[in-house]
Amino acid sequence: MEAIAFLFGLLIGSFLNVCVFRLPRDLSVVRPRSFCLECEKTIAWYDNIPVLSFLLLRGRCRYCQARISVRYPVVELVTAIAFALCVAAFGVTLLALKQTVFSAILIALIATDFEERILPDEFTLGGTAVGLLFSLFIPMEPGLVTFFLPRSLNPRWFSLSESVFAAVFFSGLFWLASWIYEKVRHREGMGFGDVKMIAMVGAFLGISGAEITLLAGGVLGVVVGGGYILIAGKKAADYELPYGSFLGVGAFIAVVLEYLQHRH
Repeated sequence: MEAIAFLFGLLIGSFLNVCVFRLPRDLSVVRPRSFCLECEKTIAWYDNIPVLSFLLLRGRCRYCQARISVRYPVVELVTAIAFALCVAAFGVTLLALKQTVFSAILIALIATDFEERILPDEFTLGGTAVGLLFSLFIPMEPGLVTFFLPRSLNPRWFSLSESVFAAVFFSGLFWLASWIYEKVRHREGMGFGDVKMIAMVGAFLGISGAEITLLAGGVLGVVVGGGYILIAGKKAADYELPYGSFLGVGAFIAVVLEYLQHRH
């Protein structure tokens, strides 16, 4: 089953690449068919096979020889690996489906924010709705909200309440931090896309997962982002870090830690 999940992940990764390029530009992800960004010629199906076509073409367009971004095979391969690992870890279950969907959303957001400094609503707000829906069928870890609800309530509503609370609380916390930063420093700190992204993470992972995401994302932002600014000689006050990308990696770390915790 892992092999099937891997192949399916390659296909989803190919679609995510379309989304990464088109959504920030308000283009349809359905039409037209894939085309070269330089010569604008339609790409034939045999030149659009995930990863394999990139290797056979040696990373260049068949027609104009323009370089193809390495982001395409990377996104496809990472998505395939993520899908295979989810099935290997959770089996053919609803939980595995939830984690593959979450992984696909995170990969798309990481790539889009890194490349365009944009976090599309289709993945942040849409992902939040999907995360809330999953909470009705896959129980969330009981947390603070549980103590304020009647014991007679259906367990599904307990789970949904935890998901809603985590989404609202952490997005509100982000918004407040951004508002305070803007008032004190008189310039924008985090974009509102980051606020919506952490709402999506909270909806999927709950309170503990969102906490780990924030901690890991913050550390990565300081170490990796700060290190790049120093090495590249950028001005920290002017350079816009792809914080959503760091949050995405932090969310992956949260999923792995949650899995390891339950395994033991």
